[in-house]
Amino acid sequence: MRAMVLAAGRGRRMRPLTDQTPKPLLSVGGQPLIVWHLQRLAQAGVRDVVVNLAWLGARIRQSLGDGRRWGLRLRYSPERGLGLETGGGIHRALALLGPEPFLVVNGDIWTDMDYAPLLRNPEGLAHLVLVANPDHHPAGDFGLRNGRVENDGAERFTFSGIGVYRPALFAGCRPGVFPLAPLLRQAADAGQVSGQVYRGAWCDVGTPERLRELDARLLEGGIRHG
Repeated sequence: MRAMVLAAGRGRRMRPLTDQTPKPLLSVGGQPLIVWHLQRLAQAGVRDVVVNLAWLGARIRQSLGDGRRWGLRLRYSPERGLGLETGGGIHRALALLGPEPFLVVNGDIWTDMDYAPLLRNPEGLAHLVLVANPDHHPAGDFGLRNGRVENDGAERFTFSGIGVYRPALFAGCRPGVFPLAPLLRQAADAGQVSGQVYRGAWCDVGTPERLRELDARLLEGGIRHG
């Protein structure tokens, strides 16, 4: 299965750190955020990875190269301006991702999750990894019942930014800027989205404060990351 790491965002909430450094290259635990993902993808058996680029994208391409050092084949999907958002970015990269289901990971999260169990075809159009709601997002995004993701539900969870998608999820979409969430909600209403809750370490590295906290925990050994 091929994979994609979303790395095109401007990182406005991370300013001024991202004025000169693209968010995926910000360091935590001694290495760039995106490198953690590339290492885990390689460990899971993935060999082909697409990385989308926009803000300071040349810096990312220069830093990662062809991916050979991780045993990967990296290909890049450049986007104009400040990027195409999540949905538009994935849609633009579909030709590189191929006709089979593919794994997508947000480049601005950190997790100790093993990606290997995700490398299987989803029953429907998508399979989402959900997590317990962090303090900064208490309302969550989706419910989960009997392995099916719902837009409602008594207990709600936060979308982790990790999912497996069939290209058919994007059928009818036109090139341009658009988010992924509406497509997932529409598919969930149709009963076409499965899901699971991950209880391990996960962090949305969305602010300088959360970046510093994660970096300290990793360097002090407060989070396992073997």
